[in-house]
Amino acid sequence: MEQVAILASGTGSNADRLCTRFNQHPTVRIRLIACDRETAGVYEVARRHHLPCHHLPAELRKNPEALVHFFREQGITFIVLAGYLRLIPPQLIEAYPGRIINLHPSLLPKFGGKGMHGMHVHEAVFAAKEPETGITIHHVNAHYDEGAVIAQFRTKLEAEDRPERIAEKIAALEKAHFTDTVEQVILQLQESAG
Repeated sequence: MEQVAILASGTGSNADRLCTRFNQHPTVRIRLIACDRETAGVYEVARRHHLPCHHLPAELRKNPEALVHFFREQGITFIVLAGYLRLIPPQLIEAYPGRIINLHPSLLPKFGGKGMHGMHVHEAVFAAKEPETGITIHHVNAHYDEGAVIAQFRTKLEAEDRPERIAEKIAALEKAHFTDTVEQVILQLQESAG
């Protein structure tokens, strides 16, 4: 059984969908949600799904060995970043090789990197007059949004699509593809492990 931790920083809409998707899954279990912000909406998502939601205070985030110990102590075998805005320390990546993935709201490598999240991305896409945008699901490495791409899903943009409309199109792509892709990645890992 794969024991999954979801890391989030915001309202938790994608965390909610992941929890629903894997609620009765035969080989994947959402074990916990972890959040770096004390007032994020994702705590309510955890309550609704009867899951523990752990606050990751700065002291813990700045101590990579303790962070690794925390996830191992919880029995975590796979980590999904769903709107988590902090850089993952190399020690955690080394402890979970190929087992930490992220969702980014653009077609990387465009509009990625530190500070590029949420409306910042959509505003940059709009300002660049991009003909399309999309989402990228990728492995996590020691740099923001630079890990190997797992999948990308695209949507065309119209000239009148302002950042708010772009955000709606991205949310629709996330709803349509994120949980499926997470499941595929985990099942492939399970298959290769025999």
